[in-house]
Amino acid sequence: MYQCFIVEHYLNKAVDVYCGGPDVFKGTIEACADNVLTLKNDGKYTHVAIDKIIAMWPQ
Repeated sequence: MYQCFIVEHYLNKAVDVYCGGPDVFKGTIEACADNVLTLKNDGKYTHVAIDKIIAMWPQ
């Protein structure tokens, strides 16, 4: 459900992703598949489980 929303509205856009506590990930959404969000920031990739995401907003 959320995967479709992310692909339709945020793919290839720079975002901040909040997962609770001090966990905020920043980057451009490169992919969203198999319930994993892939962010690219400064040439490095971060993979976040979609079910752990609390909030997301554009940078």
